[in-house]
Amino acid sequence: MNPQNSSDDTRDNAADIVRGQLDAIYGDEPKVVTAQEDTPIGEGQPTDQPQSAQPYQAVNSWQQYHSQWQNYYQKYYERYYVGKLHQAITEQEDKTKTPEEKRDEAVVDLRQKILSTAKTGAKKARKSRHFIPLISAVLVVAIVAFLQYNQVIFATVQAYVSPGAIDPQNIVVDPTSSDAVSADPKLIIPKINVDVPVIYGASPDYNSMMAAMQKGVANFSIPGANSVPGQVGNTVLSGHSSNDLFEPGDYKFIFAQLDKLTTGDTIYVNYNSVRYTYSVVKTQVVSPDNVQALYGFDDKPYLTLITCTPLGTSRNRLLVTAEQIAPDPSKAAAANTSTSTKGASMPGNAPTALEKLFGAKG
Repeated sequence: MNPQNSSDDTRDNAADIVRGQLDAIYGDEPKVVTAQEDTPIGEGQPTDQPQSAQPYQAVNSWQQYHSQWQNYYQKYYERYYVGKLHQAITEQEDKTKTPEEKRDEAVVDLRQKILSTAKTGAKKARKSRHFIPLISAVLVVAIVAFLQYNQVIFATVQAYVSPGAIDPQNIVVDPTSSDAVSADPKLIIPKINVDVPVIYGASPDYNSMMAAMQKGVANFSIPGANSVPGQVGNTVLSGHSSNDLFEPGDYKFIFAQLDKLTTGDTIYVNYNSVRYTYSVVKTQVVSPDNVQALYGFDDKPYLTLITCTPLGTSRNRLLVTAEQIAPDPSKAAAANTSTSTKGASMPGNAPTALEKLFGAKG
């Protein structure tokens, strides 16, 4: 035998085997390659390789290849036609929408974009090294604002919730009754849920009035307006509508709703074991130094209530004036001559904690 011919035959047989395997994988019909064809000349058939393994693997590879392409084209066309259907539905809906609906949708989209931008910015800010100093600055501003304006916040809350806390005992059933009552001096205003002690005898200067208003409402007695209940003239009582939260006393917001009183509303004052009934005749807002507004009430017994306005400030004073209707005002005695010093202005609020920090005085 010629060695050269033997080598050529072996190479040709090997090439035939490779072509057969390629045809089996990628051909139109998988080709079964037998074990004998897969075995080089001169070698025996492996005893541990089943004869059907090679045909099975070729067929299985072809099926996987074919299934993958089928799945790809199926999903591609599903997405394509679903997208076209959604586009057609959206275009049809847009044609039927009113301009208002389109505007509302644009607003919603814009809101979503703003929220998304804000969230992204917040995440970046939290990761930034400038975030902690920024938060510290915000906290400082918040603390300063609270120290300066806490009376506005709490006075507004008190004015809002007070009507829901009315004590039925504050409602006087018979306004003309002159039966003896407790000797403790009191001011009772059922409409705004006020039942508060009255402090008489305080000097009209700022410090004395502020100390008295820690215990209730204070009698602001000045020449020309120095009567007490049951006397001809003007009895003046002063109370806080708002005061700094850090000030002492339990009556910092007692007159938070005084501006709710109107003509004809009833006010009661207990003094020397007698209940005096008053009916509101006038309300006015004046500057703090306009004490002349308290004068001129010398024909019958009057009562004037003073508080700061607007809430949380000492900018102006609200005056609520009422005339006595019971007991009989015609039997009222003349007012005693006042020995108090003349006040320069009506009582107000204490300085805020922040104002005190910088040396402000009342």
